[in-house]
Amino acid sequence: MRLATWNVNSIRTRVGRVVDWLERADVDVLAMQEIKCRPDQFPLMEFELAGYEVAAHGLGQWNGVAIASRVGLDEVETTFPGMPGFAKGHDGPDAPLEARAIGATVDGVRLWSLYVPNGRALADPHYAYKLAWLEALEQSTRRWLADDPSLPLALAGDFNIAPLPEDVGDPSFVEGLTTHVSPAERTAFARVEAAGVTDLVRPLVPDGYTFWDYKAGRFQKDEGMRIDFVLGSSVLADAVVGAELHREERRGDAPSDHIPVLVELADDGDDLDRPMVF
Repeated sequence: MRLATWNVNSIRTRVGRVVDWLERADVDVLAMQEIKCRPDQFPLMEFELAGYEVAAHGLGQWNGVAIASRVGLDEVETTFPGMPGFAKGHDGPDAPLEARAIGATVDGVRLWSLYVPNGRALADPHYAYKLAWLEALEQSTRRWLADDPSLPLALAGDFNIAPLPEDVGDPSFVEGLTTHVSPAERTAFARVEAAGVTDLVRPLVPDGYTFWDYKAGRFQKDEGMRIDFVLGSSVLADAVVGAELHREERRGDAPSDHIPVLVELADDGDDLDRPMVF
């Protein structure tokens, strides 16, 4: 199975690019973030004509997540246990939930498309929300894998964290001054991994960014960040036969500021020793 994640930065604006890439890259399942629309506004027809069914969760022009699959799509959920909400000026545990998570079972894999909160600034309430959101994800991941250690679990999406120093080429992000690179965020990311998942892409593609800001010619200068990941349980890690960062999708007409991240998993009965694809 070829499984990918992509922060599309408005699916209605980029549906042509996304569907064209799905077909060219022969993708079976795509986790999308920042779809920026409600489910009734999602351009389903283009995906269905290409052979994909879609589950989408969005509340308006911000955030929003979706999964497109041509290998089945079942058991859809739009929250995970303990997921906190957020609203400006709203304190307490009953803040409204944002559209930042959608889970589904695709060809036996339990996949979550995740759009981790940005954090905005270290002193902003959104930063505390981000850390709480990641803590809830960590705890849920631990429970899922404690209940079923052999669960094929994938957490895919825009994590808005550069876990390693080499994941940062954008000079506007400075540890101790900005989000995405703070010690607390990196620790939170590491704790999610420690709950039982690992980066399925980095072992095969150790270098490369997944995001370049539109401003200041960041892409042309290759001043990017690696903030988009596919994290998988041990069952999936053992099945990985290839991984790719599709950098060329940042070029051309009206690209997203993120690129697709793709991992290829051996199907049942496939030879796990076949050559890797990059």
